[in-house]
Amino acid sequence: MDTSTQSAEAGPTPDVRRWWALAAVATAQLMIGIDLTIMNIALPSVQRSLGLSDPTRQWVITLFALGYGGLLLLGGRITVLIGRRRILLIALTGFAAASAVGGAATGPAMLLTGRALQGVFGALLTPAVLATLATAFPLPAERGKAFGIYGTAMGSSSGLGVLVGGVLTDYADWRWCMYVNLPIAALAAAGVMYAVCPEERPSTVKVDVAGAVLATAGLMALVFGFASAEPDGWEAPTTFLPLAAGVLLLTAFVAVQAKVATPLLPLRVVLDRRRGGSYLAVFSLAVGMFAALFFLTFYLQNIQHYTPVKAGLAFLPLTVGLMAGVRAVSPLLARASVRSLICPGLLTIAAGLALLGLLKSDSSYWLHVLPVFLLVGLGTGWVLVTANSTATLGAGPDSAVAGAMVMTSQQVGASLGTALLSTVAGTVAAHSDPVHGFNVASLGAAGFLCVAALLVYAVAGRD
Repeated sequence: MDTSTQSAEAGPTPDVRRWWALAAVATAQLMIGIDLTIMNIALPSVQRSLGLSDPTRQWVITLFALGYGGLLLLGGRITVLIGRRRILLIALTGFAAASAVGGAATGPAMLLTGRALQGVFGALLTPAVLATLATAFPLPAERGKAFGIYGTAMGSSSGLGVLVGGVLTDYADWRWCMYVNLPIAALAAAGVMYAVCPEERPSTVKVDVAGAVLATAGLMALVFGFASAEPDGWEAPTTFLPLAAGVLLLTAFVAVQAKVATPLLPLRVVLDRRRGGSYLAVFSLAVGMFAALFFLTFYLQNIQHYTPVKAGLAFLPLTVGLMAGVRAVSPLLARASVRSLICPGLLTIAAGLALLGLLKSDSSYWLHVLPVFLLVGLGTGWVLVTANSTATLGAGPDSAVAGAMVMTSQQVGASLGTALLSTVAGTVAAHSDPVHGFNVASLGAAGFLCVAALLVYAVAGRD
């Protein structure tokens, strides 16, 4: 780390309410993360209640991902323009309102509208959360602890979403999978009003309209294309046309960013080797992690015949492993190189996926499935904390956009991983059985993460 960075990091006096601010924004991000998976287990109940067709059912998940993944970069820039505190309050209020609309749905259109709006307001919220953390914790000693707590909330949210979704669906009603956000958002908003100080002067930087349109359309096209791959096939027009359009739009976006005076995503953010390595690591992590969660959800419920609640409880060791990873890596952030931290985390996830590749239909949960959860959780916590801290370290006014790129990388990676590996699993299963399909796809994901670790090692360079 150079002297100027050290000075910048050590200069500001930390706000005395910073730990309350951390609690507020971690709660907000936990809510977003839970909503990425909470509706998965509730979908059969939703379909029966509202009369959703099979093709429409998938849009309950896809619309959230489209709004969230497609608008994160724009959310980062809007945070700079309007201010972190204002955006946090606007986004929390909007997310709660969208959840109320979805929970009160009387038909498919109302539910889908609520889910799409959840994604939009979630995309506003996450960059403001990361910018708040970067500003509130400039000192290296506290930064590791703060991002460790945030990483625990962020990483454990997927498993908690499955558990909460199962409990609410089984013992209450699927609508509570939406309504549960109202008290969480209210609690987080109260914390923001108390602990997050408003900026002294809003930014006067102009919005890069062309860049915003290209980035949003490109990311949405990619997410849509990947979401269409599993039900429609990779050769279907609904898959390859959006993917081709997404690549072209994002290529144009990069060209525009290199020329405009106030880019939506300054290229210096991604060209920094440490940040670039972190984004690649999060993308790769998401490919493997979300595919593993997808496979294990189906394995536990369809092969082992777990109830939704039992399946949710079975995911808890993922959170235990994640907390162990966070606890181990947080003290190392201030003194170890980025690549020396991220690469072991990716290889740990790869080990968990390789073990998943050996799973049998009659495998013991305690001897085989539990270690998979622990290894994937351990590696995920290790990588997420390092990547989120590195992405915003020394980013200054770019901290919101730099943080948004972490979640954009995760969303695109999760969409690609779920679509690609589900296709591999389904193709293999058509000639054998579902478990063998999971095995082959998981081993492929493990190999991918090993290659990714080598690439991150080369890209991140020495600090």
